[in-house]
Amino acid sequence: MENKKLNAKAVKNFLSNNAIIILIFILALFVGFVTDNLWKPANFKNLVVNMSPRFIIACGVSGCLITKGTDLSAGRQVGLSACLAAMMLQSVDYAARALPWMPDLPWFAALLIVIPIMAVFGAINGCVIAFLKVPPFIATLGMQTIVYGLCSVVTGNDPLGGFKSSYSQVALGSLGPIPYLAIFAIVVGAYMLFLYNKTRHGKYMYAIGGNENAAQVAGVNVPATLIRIYVLASVLYAVAGFLVGAKAGGASTATGNGYELEAIAACTIGGVSTNGGVGKVGGILIGVLVFEILKICLQFLRVDPAYTFIAQGLVIIVAVALDLRKYLAKK
Repeated sequence: MENKKLNAKAVKNFLSNNAIIILIFILALFVGFVTDNLWKPANFKNLVVNMSPRFIIACGVSGCLITKGTDLSAGRQVGLSACLAAMMLQSVDYAARALPWMPDLPWFAALLIVIPIMAVFGAINGCVIAFLKVPPFIATLGMQTIVYGLCSVVTGNDPLGGFKSSYSQVALGSLGPIPYLAIFAIVVGAYMLFLYNKTRHGKYMYAIGGNENAAQVAGVNVPATLIRIYVLASVLYAVAGFLVGAKAGGASTATGNGYELEAIAACTIGGVSTNGGVGKVGGILIGVLVFEILKICLQFLRVDPAYTFIAQGLVIIVAVALDLRKYLAKK
């Protein structure tokens, strides 16, 4: 009798902890039955391509969430990095080049330039949070506005296009059946998996998320760890922004808008707790997959885009509410 109660409780906990994942996979099965094209190989490839930059963004946000922080500047940093890459990788014969004096750079050189520029914003976020003790919500909200303003100044609010073919090929090309975008995501995922599970940095990160005061007493350099987390997040936003620009074939000040909310939702769906100390890279991948499947299903059902945003907003609220429920249940 006692075993039956334990099993029933385990099933109940599993269903409540994974309610969103289960419901969206049921939705995918339903849409697959009522439409003709959902399960085509081309759609799976599109799913992987769409997931790749968003998975990289979510990996960046995850470290902030695990340490009981957040990063509301993520989307705008993605947009700025996309715009910077776009300005450097326009074709030399494009009439409306933003930087006509810019030499013909290879795409990887532009990426290597964008990464340290964006890392500066992460370092500022980390320092403001670690030394000035500004709550991450406020610090990154302020940075969101600053980055958006800088992006508007740098681009003059003009859309950027006319990319050289080698940059476009980053999004369009593939190595056998694997798109280049997916290769970027696989490399980032493998690195984050190693960083979170096999390094001192990962142990410090989880310790801070579990109990910052206890971590400090145990000898963890909390400010340095927080700065590294936010710098790494911005580096990942730079990579994701570079890929988003290549995939879209253009960039503007609107690029990346709202991506931070999708990333936070994906992390939360995948088991990264907003209360800190919990989160795995595999869970983040599942969260991103679930969120992308939701969007694809709504498109196949021909739901108006306005209602799609409403559905995504509801998922974000429910995901965070379920996470808080788990936290309160433990208390």
